[in-house]
Amino acid sequence: MTSTAHASCVILLHGLARTSSSMTVMEERLLEQGYHVINDGYPSRDASIEELAEIAIAPAIQICNDYDEINFVTHSLGGILVRQYLSRHEIPKLKHVVMLGPPNQGSEVVDKLNKIPGFQFINGDAGLQLGTGELSVPNKLGPANFDVGIIAGTQSINLILSTFIPGVDDGKVSIESTKLEGMNDHLEMATTHTFMMKNKKVLEQVTHYLSNGKFVQ
Repeated sequence: MTSTAHASCVILLHGLARTSSSMTVMEERLLEQGYHVINDGYPSRDASIEELAEIAIAPAIQICNDYDEINFVTHSLGGILVRQYLSRHEIPKLKHVVMLGPPNQGSEVVDKLNKIPGFQFINGDAGLQLGTGELSVPNKLGPANFDVGIIAGTQSINLILSTFIPGVDDGKVSIESTKLEGMNDHLEMATTHTFMMKNKKVLEQVTHYLSNGKFVQ
């Protein structure tokens, strides 16, 4: 057994069209807390959600199996990959999952933009699967049967995209869309979809959830 302060492993999963560098601040904070952290990128625009879940998660699980506990911290699409993976696999050592801005009920932004020429080229097959319609993978995965806490942003830096989204949103996903039946905790925070994984207050909530299984309300 590899010895760490928590004997706990955390797998980070970035969002669509992002890279592992978008999760570097999160990685550094968790390393400071004594976690073993896996922050590997995956080709989010090159495959379907079903394929990406296997590509991104299976190798990380092999490493984390050396630890007592396995956790996930995800941003956007990363949360859907966890749901997809758990729909087909069990992770016996799974402890906590924290999702940041996940489109758990799909995103209306995808519904509005998916017919625009170049959308699939830019966002790939997975991007097309993140809407609310017939192709929606999030809406086919069912309720959570694992411990998950979800953080939803309430600020937008893309007011044009926000016009496509009902209710309060983070520029890409509405608060309501982040919610998932069976979730353990849900928190709204004044942060944007693009930068929430680097937000100091979000980082504090993530580490608190990983330690306590709940957010600070």
